[in-house]
Amino acid sequence: MTEGSNMAEGDAAGSDVVPVPEEVKGMEEEKKEKNGDSRVTVPEQTAEEVEFVHPEGGWGWMVMLAAMWCNGSVFGIQNAFGILFLSLLREFGSEHDDDLRFRTAWVGSLSMGMIFFCSPIVSVFTDILGCRVTAVGGAAVGLVGLLASSFVTSLGPMYFTYGIVFACGCSFAYQPSLVILGHYFKKRLGLVNGIVTAGSSIFTITLPFVLSGLLERVGLQNTMRVLCILMFVLMLAGFTYKPLLPVKPRSTRTGNCPPMSEIFNINIWRSLGYRIWAFGIPAALYGYFVPYVHLMKHVEERFGQDANKEVLLMCIGITSGVGRLIFGRVADYINGVNKVYLQVASFLVIGLMSMMIPLCNIFGGLIAVCLLMGLFDGCFICIMAPIAFELVGDKDVSQAIGFLLGLMSVPMTVGPPIAGFLRDRLGSYDVAFYLAGIPPIFGGAVLCLIPWVEARRKRREKEAALNKEQDVTQKMIEHEKTQEDARSKTGESVL
Repeated sequence: MTEGSNMAEGDAAGSDVVPVPEEVKGMEEEKKEKNGDSRVTVPEQTAEEVEFVHPEGGWGWMVMLAAMWCNGSVFGIQNAFGILFLSLLREFGSEHDDDLRFRTAWVGSLSMGMIFFCSPIVSVFTDILGCRVTAVGGAAVGLVGLLASSFVTSLGPMYFTYGIVFACGCSFAYQPSLVILGHYFKKRLGLVNGIVTAGSSIFTITLPFVLSGLLERVGLQNTMRVLCILMFVLMLAGFTYKPLLPVKPRSTRTGNCPPMSEIFNINIWRSLGYRIWAFGIPAALYGYFVPYVHLMKHVEERFGQDANKEVLLMCIGITSGVGRLIFGRVADYINGVNKVYLQVASFLVIGLMSMMIPLCNIFGGLIAVCLLMGLFDGCFICIMAPIAFELVGDKDVSQAIGFLLGLMSVPMTVGPPIAGFLRDRLGSYDVAFYLAGIPPIFGGAVLCLIPWVEARRKRREKEAALNKEQDVTQKMIEHEKTQEDARSKTGESVL
């Protein structure tokens, strides 16, 4: 009887075996785990990552100061190029040169453009060599480029020494200063990033006055040699970048070289929202750098050489720092990709203020324009990273920002020379500033598509998840039904 019963059960089981769907197996295993029927083993590496605790201070404050110096010295020099631009016009050209401003503007444009153009490459070097080696090496290259520029006697070599070598060094020194902050801070990372990026505002406020005094007393060449001190201190600051986070394992094919799929991450381009962002931001920046290069010369032509033009750069620097702190905090209260609307507003104001520059016939009007331009410039910059996190996620954000900065290099390089060309041909900067205001407005309009695209994507993902859940539920019901049928057949054979 017992043997017959076992045989009957075995035959029934053997003849009525139904394959169990993978989704059902997964749900059953989850139930077992909840009931304590199975144990979950945690890999050692995951445990180590969980155990890491950010210091939230200590040596991290020294790293923060070093990163702040980096941000200030790199972008302080770039933002104050308008002062150097006037000296370059007097040093290397004459008023009879019809293309003088066009050719001279390329020095500053190449420099600013190369800082962003190198960003994707710097991301790879930072991942492979580490923050400290990349930053120190970059500062050393920047020092060599700036020192070589002090011995140049014509614009041609200046394109290479200042526009390429110095700028590439700055790029390699700058990006690691932002990456290393994540090794020391997590809860305070927003505050620390605000302090670090405010470094450029502090330098933008002070450097115009320092450069004007130096240019009057010691000349262009010696002024550049004095600026080399900033790069030397930057090189020393790079030595403070001691990494703390555990190194993530890489799948390697040959030797220690990571595969190309890890070096160049193509996952970021699968997001339609990111693709729109990566098009809209560069489109808005064709006129972004024009005021930094040509505003000083415009003030001289409109209000005379004795006008206190350095005050305008100081106003931009002050309100830019204030804007980064204010709008960075405001962005924390805005959910998801709706943060993009802050960038839309910032580009709209920047575009309108660029168009207002030729209309200001009193110096006080220009001060008001620069105050507003700086405020929303800070807004645009401080929410770059939060938007990138929303569009591509935590894992891909590094290269997402790197590629975006690389795309930004082209419009930031081309804009100022075009403005200089228009000035040389038309005799004034009015048309140049009017046209400089159009790209930010257009780019801001393009960015308005991102919240709509992301809302549609999330709606589709939600529907797909709901359909998948319904399919799994249906398969579970069918599986249970087949099991009941098998049991009923077994009971009949036993009887």
